[in-house]
Amino acid sequence: MKKAVLTTFIVLTLSQIGLAQTNFDKAKLDGYFNALEQNDKFMGSVAVSKNGEIIYTKSIGFADVENNVKATENSKYRIGSISKTFTTVLILKAVEENKLNINQTIDKWFPAIINAKEITVKHLLSHRSGIHNFTNNKDYLTWNTQPKTEKELVEIIVKGGSDFNPDSKAEYSNSNFVLLTFILEKTFSKSYSDLLQEFIVKPLGLTNTYVFGKINPLNNECKSYSFAGTWKAETETDFTIPLGAGAIISTPTDLTIFADALFNGKLVTNESLEIMKTIKEGYGIGLFQFPFHNSVGYGHTGGIDGFTSVYSHFPDDKISYALISNGSNFSINNISVAVLSAVYNKPYEIPTFTAFNLTSEDLDKYLGVYSSSQIPLKITITKEGNTLTAQGSGQPAFPLEATGKDKFKFDLAGAEFEFNPNEKTMVLFQGGAQIKFTKE
Repeated sequence: MKKAVLTTFIVLTLSQIGLAQTNFDKAKLDGYFNALEQNDKFMGSVAVSKNGEIIYTKSIGFADVENNVKATENSKYRIGSISKTFTTVLILKAVEENKLNINQTIDKWFPAIINAKEITVKHLLSHRSGIHNFTNNKDYLTWNTQPKTEKELVEIIVKGGSDFNPDSKAEYSNSNFVLLTFILEKTFSKSYSDLLQEFIVKPLGLTNTYVFGKINPLNNECKSYSFAGTWKAETETDFTIPLGAGAIISTPTDLTIFADALFNGKLVTNESLEIMKTIKEGYGIGLFQFPFHNSVGYGHTGGIDGFTSVYSHFPDDKISYALISNGSNFSINNISVAVLSAVYNKPYEIPTFTAFNLTSEDLDKYLGVYSSSQIPLKITITKEGNTLTAQGSGQPAFPLEATGKDKFKFDLAGAEFEFNPNEKTMVLFQGGAQIKFTKE
């Protein structure tokens, strides 16, 4: 749900065949997470199930840093865009009950939206509507903590216009699932929160899943953080904004129960599930594919404020996995690969971290605004104390960790930065790409 910071969807790819085991080296996996915790790389919880039974859980870090409250198995986290799978299930329940036609156009509900007479409910579900993603608006982070009415949100979405013709391609847009929320509420004459409880939470016996309000630490709800030398509290997005695109709170254990139920016919019909699993241009309906070894998983990722999350289900192995973080200074993809490698009894390494200490004065030579002829993105380099920070145009700032002379990294996005102060250049290495920037 949050704006992207040099990140991409998590894809887990390895080449060897592996079968998930219930007997694996849990002590080594504990050691992996302990290393992350000891080096301020990750705060959060993880759960893995096999055949519907939990085989591993782990919680590290703090639910509330300021009050020294440690995270536990019962700590609840905002799950961001994983909420979209829940919303998809609710839409398909409406379709199965003949209350809604998946191929119905949305002009019935939103006549002012551009191309409303061509955009269908299915286009919204599969990110093929062309409707502009309002969380990409430059001013989004100036108002996302304040409540918005349906009328206000629809006006924002209408004003955003269309980025492409309906069904001509796929492009991720939170606007789609906010509109789907309103469609659900109009179709059932009930709130999204009530529908979530009626069709998913109560039937599955989920104990820690609901639409969030203001974070309540006394109810085991985690605050979220970013790391810049220390863990710093993030702002709270108001729940009236993400709605069915990202307003659910949950735990990894609840998410594995949800995933198991979804793929075992307890929530939607097999026909509906096949529709969800059908991938076109990278997108299913409420699901993405996660290949791992020779198995294929289905799930979703999420991000809101300082929270990041991922869940996946591997039908052939009957494995479900969920990870939610309320503060990460390390690649979620790398953590996911480690957890699944452990479960599949495949090699992985416990990371080691070597500090490269710099003074505030050492950082001055890197400060400035950098631009590139390769991409239309400017990156502003500033500092907070002894920590260098980077901020892409229109994006939140993020901390850089020194790894060597003139070298820094941002593990969360798998990005590395190499500066040449004499030539006033900076090179960004990410995802196999190498992009040169020059200080303005």
